[in-house]
Amino acid sequence: MSRTIRIGTRGSALALAQTGTVAERIERAGRPVEVVKISTAGDKSMAPITEIGVGVFTSALREALAGGEIDVAVHSYKDLPTAQEPGLVIAGVPPREDPRDALIARDGLTLGELPPGSVIGTGSPRRAAQLHALGLGLEVVGIRGNIDTRMRKVYDGELDAVVLARAGLVRVGRAGEITESLDPIQMLPAPAQGALAVECRANDVDVEHLIAASVDDEATRATVTAERAVLAALEAGCSAPVGALAEVVEDLGDAGGVVLRLSLRGVAATVTESGATDMLRASIIGEIAEAAKLGRELAAELLDLGAAARPGAGS
Repeated sequence: MSRTIRIGTRGSALALAQTGTVAERIERAGRPVEVVKISTAGDKSMAPITEIGVGVFTSALREALAGGEIDVAVHSYKDLPTAQEPGLVIAGVPPREDPRDALIARDGLTLGELPPGSVIGTGSPRRAAQLHALGLGLEVVGIRGNIDTRMRKVYDGELDAVVLARAGLVRVGRAGEITESLDPIQMLPAPAQGALAVECRANDVDVEHLIAASVDDEATRATVTAERAVLAALEAGCSAPVGALAEVVEDLGDAGGVVLRLSLRGVAATVTESGATDMLRASIIGEIAEAAKLGRELAAELLDLGAAARPGAGS
């Protein structure tokens, strides 16, 4: 009988939904699976991510994986620290959900329809910085909690709106409550937002090959590799006010034919001497096979524009 693949995941509704998509792919490849719920430090604390640190949603899963309690760990890719974990390998990156941010606002309003002074909630320094930079006169407050907890603050009248990842709302079946999917021109997503990382032990060759064959999507892997290379090169950590979005696009080749290339945009927030938020933006296009290099080059351009290389930080 085929070895049962034990898949580790956080126990939230979103994490279980994400893990379910990975489990289905493995089962379609002919292998039985068992889902193992693991509690993480991030699940036990309501403190801001900037206070409790990078990796709060992933370290317990990685410990269980390294210790042999599970064979595979499913992460929200944007929660992973940029440094590789010794002894572990990201064997698969499934096709990505829509990476945009989404607004849930009272009365079905869009961002531009919210009157000045409206209170909008987010736990992300990246989202907060970009909201301030739009100059709409919104009051931005920090929040924590799962999707239900955050959305309830709008429905109970505590907040006028919240901003969440569209991908998470789609995965838990609540996309119909989105009042606006935010154009990346307004709000560039977190690096790897909407993507999953499926990790296994580096010495478990059987499982690594299984995940690569049944789960991995080449285009998604290239885009998130470029985006996370921006983050790593800026030494930003997972909560820094940095956004990045890569897309596979059609371009004209040297011979005049259509070729596929990688288009990458990045944004970094800085605070001016007057205390205002300044958004530094850059873009680049290049070969898909050079995704990591493109990310590093874009980060270098942002640094040249004045982005501070800073430790720390969210999504």
